[in-house]
Amino acid sequence: MAVRDKAARRLQILSHAREVFAKRGYHAAKIEDIVLAAGVARGTFYLYFEDKRAIFEEIVDRTLARVGMTILRVDVTRPVAEQVRENMRRIISILLEDRATTKIMLSDALGIDPAFDRKLQSFYDEVANLLEQSLRDGQELGIVAQGDAKVYAYLTLGALKELLYQVVVREWEHPEEQIVEEMFAFFRNGFLRID
Repeated sequence: MAVRDKAARRLQILSHAREVFAKRGYHAAKIEDIVLAAGVARGTFYLYFEDKRAIFEEIVDRTLARVGMTILRVDVTRPVAEQVRENMRRIISILLEDRATTKIMLSDALGIDPAFDRKLQSFYDEVANLLEQSLRDGQELGIVAQGDAKVYAYLTLGALKELLYQVVVREWEHPEEQIVEEMFAFFRNGFLRID
């Protein structure tokens, strides 16, 4: 089998596994469900993944990496408000374009096992630290209200997680651009000092 075919097969299994996990939850999903959905033999699954946890971890890791790479530091030589909106737009777009993985991360990922919980918490801490540093930078520039930047960072993260939970897990239909604009307005009326 050619390298390209192997890569395509791996992605096929990942895609179907993501849907199975989103539909059934991590604990109820079985490898049998994944191979049936992907249309591959059980042995084929094991050529690519060690076990159910390994495929689940890769699904989550891929999304976490995409979200982490999308957050850009604000450049004060350009209009700040639009850069903040654009950061929000990119994050929300990534998480809403792959609702299955977002659902998995918000409802199934925590509690898999202690090592996975630490990994997920480490990601959230990393994002919160990035936000905190950005907010501190903003405070120095006068575009973020004075206050505890760490608290602002976790409030931001919590607001985003809850909103996405409502949209993805509870299937609340809301246009993506409206979500971005409402979040921006919420933060602008809170700790942001930009127009």
